[in-house]
Amino acid sequence: MKIEFNPTLNEKLLKKNPQSSDLRRKIIKESINLISKIGYDQFTFDKLATKIETTEATIYRYFVNKHKLLIYLLSWYWSYLEFRIIIQLNNVTNPANKIKKIINILVWEDNLEINFGAFDHQSLHIIAIAEGNKSYFSKDGDENNKDMLYKPLKDLSGRIAGIFSEYDPTYKYPNTLANSIINLSHLQYFFMHHLPQLCDFEKRKRPKDIKTFLEELVFSNLM
Repeated sequence: MKIEFNPTLNEKLLKKNPQSSDLRRKIIKESINLISKIGYDQFTFDKLATKIETTEATIYRYFVNKHKLLIYLLSWYWSYLEFRIIIQLNNVTNPANKIKKIINILVWEDNLEINFGAFDHQSLHIIAIAEGNKSYFSKDGDENNKDMLYKPLKDLSGRIAGIFSEYDPTYKYPNTLANSIINLSHLQYFFMHHLPQLCDFEKRKRPKDIKTFLEELVFSNLM
């Protein structure tokens, strides 16, 4: 199933809109593929330029540096997750069922048949898991925050926190819990495959087990 999804992202992330030409779309598409394969630390604009048969200078016409590119890709991902939540909760009235669907989306259990059209959604999911924290764990994090570059993540977390408050209006930490399960869904998936002693899911390696853990965590905190 293909869904046309084109979020409006912060213009300060790029010099030109990378969706406005075939070359710009190619930059986004191949950067997703390359970062997911070799990792953000090994990724360079020079390698990307070689991959798409252009020049490094051409890529710098669109992005100031690779960190801004990473934030752009993750902003797309966070916006997409919020979009999926809005769609899937459209006809759901029970707050408990809403929470279960949200967790299902975060662990990617029912999203494998959904894609971004031109972009590899599974590779972007891998980037979010392995590189997500690097977007805001940086020296320029405060400045980026002032420029509202992290708004898509905040919007996603805020929407989830709102559902928690709907389920339990007395709970004091809905934003903290919301951000925690977003991070845990990624951390535990990474640990499950790479650092198994830091989790309890290494034997079967099933995202569904992470989903069960997150449900228990959330509902044990909410009344």
